[in-house]
Amino acid sequence: MSTGFERDPDEFARGARALVVYPDMGGSSRDAEARLEETAGLAAAIGVDVVERIAVRLRQPKPGTLIGSGQVEALAETVRDGELQLAVFDASLTPVQQRNLETALGCKVIDRTGLILEIFGERARTAEGRLQVELAHLDYQAGRLVRSWTHLERQRGGFGFLGGPGETQIEADRRLIRDRMARLRRELDQVSRTRTLHRDRRQRAPWPVVALVGYTNAGKSTLFNRLTGAGVMAENLLFATLDPTLRQIALPGIDKAILSDTVGFVSELPTQLVAAFKATLEEVVSADLLIHVRDIAHPDTEAQRVDVEKVLQEIGVSEQTPRFEAWNKLDLLDDEQREEALAMAARRTDEVRVISALTGEGVDALVEAVAGRLTEGHRRYTLRLDPADGAAAAWLHQHGDVIEQHIEDEQAVYEVRMAPRDYERFFTRG
Repeated sequence: MSTGFERDPDEFARGARALVVYPDMGGSSRDAEARLEETAGLAAAIGVDVVERIAVRLRQPKPGTLIGSGQVEALAETVRDGELQLAVFDASLTPVQQRNLETALGCKVIDRTGLILEIFGERARTAEGRLQVELAHLDYQAGRLVRSWTHLERQRGGFGFLGGPGETQIEADRRLIRDRMARLRRELDQVSRTRTLHRDRRQRAPWPVVALVGYTNAGKSTLFNRLTGAGVMAENLLFATLDPTLRQIALPGIDKAILSDTVGFVSELPTQLVAAFKATLEEVVSADLLIHVRDIAHPDTEAQRVDVEKVLQEIGVSEQTPRFEAWNKLDLLDDEQREEALAMAARRTDEVRVISALTGEGVDALVEAVAGRLTEGHRRYTLRLDPADGAAAAWLHQHGDVIEQHIEDEQAVYEVRMAPRDYERFFTRG
């Protein structure tokens, strides 16, 4: 199936020499250098060799090329002199702008959305992840089919029920894309239903679900591995984790909880990806508690926090969902920055813990805080059991915190702290 621009299979080959361009329109919470650094990191995530980074001041976007003609000529010279194969624009380009820039610069041009989609396409490992990426990519590519490549202008005759008389190739491409997207959505709906069934089972169990969220490369997977002993990919790369991972953990006073590692967020996350990854992100929406992992050593950590909160709102996470901020990468701060971070966190003890997921510093305090938040509604109960009823005793140990147990009047007496709903379920357990 043709989907518009015929991609060179080597266009994103590792080592491709690239130029990163940030059209600076002003008003951003980040400075130009920080934006260039992040986009270069995104490009590096798929092996692109960024050899030039240029911020372009932009007063008024140009409909045809986004940036001014003089700026385009200067970039074209940079491309020629550096023998570059790729220009990455840290902005959203219209199909017309992308085509015109490719013609003027003499190299492949990709915008921020296309770059992130490319990363996701390379990193997705599970069947679900690949379905989500393909749906997002087709949604993005469907808007690119206005590009006037000659093979899209041919007409085709009608056959069967498809391709009526005079249907152009571009119309056929659009129809094929729509059909494929409809199939993908049906498959992802099935995934969503399966996830819902799994969540319903967990809620009946019930085991609390704790979801790690945060900006990409904030250290979520490193923390996940430290808490669970899992071997989830944890590298100093943007979007190192795409596919959701769930593991069982034990917390103080909670025999079993589910910890979920999720895809990292990023500023201006493409709407196609937010929609396509809805099934994955439902784990976040339904979580009992969120741990917002922040890279406290990053110069744009506050702007990243705002971006994450924005995405959480977009996907429907309730403001009432309990959450902690884990200020990560304490090990990267100098002594002065460290003292400042600890002092700031001390003033927000109900919602912030400072940690290093890499060294383990502060992680135990975070775990205690999470367990305390999850069990703060628990009450203390006294239960009397037949000493021979091992199943009932095991149930209490699994679903509550057994504070004390002794034999009294030939009965086993248990002092247990647990949630009221678990106390009620004890008497109706199967």
